[in-house]
Amino acid sequence: MAIRRLHLLHRREERERTGLFLIEGVRFLLAADRHKVRCETLVVAPDLLHHRMARHAVLRWQNAGVPVLEVPPGVFHHLSGSDEPQGIAAVVPADWERLAEVSPHEGLCWIVLGSIQSPGNLGSILRTADAVGAAGIVFLDPDVDPYDPACVRASMGALFSLRLVRASPAELLSWKRRHGVFLVGTAPDAAADYQEIRYPAPTALWMGCERRGIPSEHRTFCDTLVRIPMRGDSDSLNVAVATGVALYEVLNQDRRRPG
Repeated sequence: MAIRRLHLLHRREERERTGLFLIEGVRFLLAADRHKVRCETLVVAPDLLHHRMARHAVLRWQNAGVPVLEVPPGVFHHLSGSDEPQGIAAVVPADWERLAEVSPHEGLCWIVLGSIQSPGNLGSILRTADAVGAAGIVFLDPDVDPYDPACVRASMGALFSLRLVRASPAELLSWKRRHGVFLVGTAPDAAADYQEIRYPAPTALWMGCERRGIPSEHRTFCDTLVRIPMRGDSDSLNVAVATGVALYEVLNQDRRRPG
């Protein structure tokens, strides 16, 4: 794979066209290896690659027939999004699933997301979702891209632990009804505190869009709406923080269940 094609994967349109994205760094390569992600091409700068486990992973992939592109440090620095590149990157396939083929009866819960403007916020949500054992994310906005390089970096490898789905609100409602999913929406004007309700399995947690929350026409999809109380002068929480707060309530309730 030519260096120019690798650079193009920094663009959303090229990722969508090819179904591929670029990961970089030892943590991400080892996470991909651990989850048996198919690797299309490895990019290695031997003079920068000092991590023993990463070197072993390169040998395993190379023995399995994965093409390896060796580049000098200067070329890798130019390709890298890191200030201190570790000399290893890979081209791997995006892994989208269809909601109709997903069962909600796995993991702690599912997360439903609308519009997320910040790739860093989205990456933080993915990382927290993995930390609590959530099964995956349902993206209602087709413009949200979890394979954006900034999101991939912020996810710290959690991207490979989660199932990722794109769906319309109508598909979400159909899935909810078919499987009996308890759908909890978050809204600042909700009557219930997020700790006052029970989160039975299977639960999906719908976090509103960063600027306008859950659209009013979709609030009726939810079994209940909850708010996160605030005492200071701020009128809202960062969406990644709010998601983390809500997810840990779901986790803590699950931990307290007998058996």
